Amino acid sequence: MVSSDQRRRQLAREKFERQQQRREEARRRTRRLTVVIASALAVVAVVGVTAFVSLGGDDKDKNDAASNTSASPSPSPSPSASESSAPEPAMKIDKKSKYTMSLKTSQGDIAFTMDAAKTPHTTNSFKSLADKGFFDGTKCHRLTTQGIYVLQCGDPKGDGTGGPGYTIPDENLTALGKAGKDGTVTYPAGTVAMANTGQAHTGGSQFFLVYKDSKLPPTYTPFGTMDAASLKAVKAVGTAGVTGGAADGAPKKAVTISKAAVDKA
Repeated sequence: MVSSDQRRRQLAREKFERQQQRREEARRRTRRLTVVIASALAVVAVVGVTAFVSLGGDDKDKNDAASNTSASPSPSPSPSASESSAPEPAMKIDKKSKYTMSLKTSQGDIAFTMDAAKTPHTTNSFKSLADKGFFDGTKCHRLTTQGIYVLQCGDPKGDGTGGPGYTIPDENLTALGKAGKDGTVTYPAGTVAMANTGQAHTGGSQFFLVYKDSKLPPTYTPFGTMDAASLKAVKAVGTAGVTGGAADGAPKKAVTISKAAVDKA
C-alpha cells in the first residue's frame, strides 16, 4: 500500500517530468523557428545578390547608382534589332597608320589617337561616320562617377539606344592584360573604348572616355588614347557630376559634339 508521503513524492515527480517535457518541447519549437527564419533570410540574401548580379549593379531604371554604392560596370547601350541590319562600311583606311579623332564640344576640344593596325574595323568605322557628319550635334548622354569613371558618347538618339545601323567586331581585347580573379582588367585614365550590348561583336557608334582608372571586364574594345588636354576636359565633366546628384546619368555639364573629324595622325 502506497503511503500518502510516497504519493505526494510520485505526484511531484510526475509534475516535474511534465514541466521538463514542456520545456523541451518549447526549446524544440524555438530551434525550429530559428531554422525557418535563418532559411528565409538566406533565401532573401541569395535573391538580393542574384538581382544585383543580374542587373550588373544597376538600379531599377538604369540610372543605376542613385541608391547603390557603385555604378554599373557595363557601359552598354541597348540598340534595337533594327540598329544592326546594315553591313559595316567598306575598309578604306590605311591599316598601317594612326588616326586622330577630334571632337569640338561644348566643354572644350577632345581628341584621341587610334591605331589602325590594332583596331582596323573600329578606326575605319569611326572615320566613315565622322566623314558623314554622324556625330555632329550629338550629346554625350551618360556619365558615371562611382565604380567606373566614364563619359559615354556617340548615340544619335541621346538615350543610350541608338547606333549607326550596323555592328563591328570586337578588337584588341587582350591589350590591357589578363583578367584578374574578379574577371576585370584596368582601363587606364585616358582610354577610349567601345560600348556594346553586353554580347560579343555588338559595337556600333557609342564609345566611352575613361577619365579615371576603371576596372571592367575585357570585353570593350580599347581603340583610342586621349591627349593630356582632352583628359583634363573630360575630368572636369566628371568632377561636376551627374544631373540630380546620382552616380550614373546625364552629366551636369552637358557635353554636345558640334563637329567630329578623323584624320591621319
